[in-house]
Amino acid sequence: MWAGIGAGAVYGLSIRALSANPHLSHRLGDAWISPLLWVMSVAFIIVLPFSMGYITIGIRARKSHVGILARIFGPWVAVLLALAICAMAIWEGAICIVMLAPIALLCASLGGLVAGTAVNPKHPKSALLSIVLVGALPFASTPLERRLSPKPDIRSVESSIEIHSDAATIWKNIERVPAISTEELPAAWNRAIGFPRPIEATLDHEGTGGVRHATFAGGVLFIETVDVWEPLRRLGFSIRADTNSIPPTTLDEHVTVGGPYFDVLHGEYILESVSPDVVRLRLVSRHRVSTDFNWYARLWTDAVMRDVQQSILYVIKNRCESSG
Repeated sequence: MWAGIGAGAVYGLSIRALSANPHLSHRLGDAWISPLLWVMSVAFIIVLPFSMGYITIGIRARKSHVGILARIFGPWVAVLLALAICAMAIWEGAICIVMLAPIALLCASLGGLVAGTAVNPKHPKSALLSIVLVGALPFASTPLERRLSPKPDIRSVESSIEIHSDAATIWKNIERVPAISTEELPAAWNRAIGFPRPIEATLDHEGTGGVRHATFAGGVLFIETVDVWEPLRRLGFSIRADTNSIPPTTLDEHVTVGGPYFDVLHGEYILESVSPDVVRLRLVSRHRVSTDFNWYARLWTDAVMRDVQQSILYVIKNRCESSG
């Protein structure tokens, strides 16, 4: 089994190294795209883990029967080992590894289950041929995937919180956001996986056309142009990430804001009266996801955006209620 786990991990790492080779790639925005296999593809996040799982169990199944639990969880060891080495080699950031792990583990288990059924120790040559063919699947599926152009998916995420304060105080705390200390922020999983924390938001002048600079840790800057200005009711702004100011060490190239795969487009605060001394503050944002697997990527982008928004609303609520 350990020989199979090692083979599965080495196979996956070899393909990751191949996709990162600049001599075999061209640059798309902030990312490298390999003509053979690129990271942000169905071939990489689904087919490759399936093949890793098949190889892991197939090598063992050539010798003897493999139990169900081993078929399911044996491939996990190969995938987790490969991901750990990718992290140590700084091939992937924490955000990408966390996002990839669930679907990679699922697909690896599926590959292990198929191998445990298909590979027969009585026919070792046929078993070896099946392992070679499955190992070639990621490369075979890439030309088919290249025929499909990813369509941008515009997502809308809304968060809300009830604040025991008046609308004027809340408005003052959203049009400009003074520097946020780390002690003011609640525990949030988005920062635990590497997303930068919010720092402050400035405004050059009030009214439509005003420009806000929303700063996040790690040199992340969003330039926000006010396009909705209804004092005490609504504050909306289009968002453009200042990609030139974001160091490559802040965010993984595959999740860089304003990059080819992800961008934040618009934000809006909405104040709604709940009672004479309670206001519901809603924060609605729109973002773009442009991958070959939007059906999966959007689960993560929605969750990250919602978690970031909840943190910001938490700070605003505490500031408004403590000032009263």
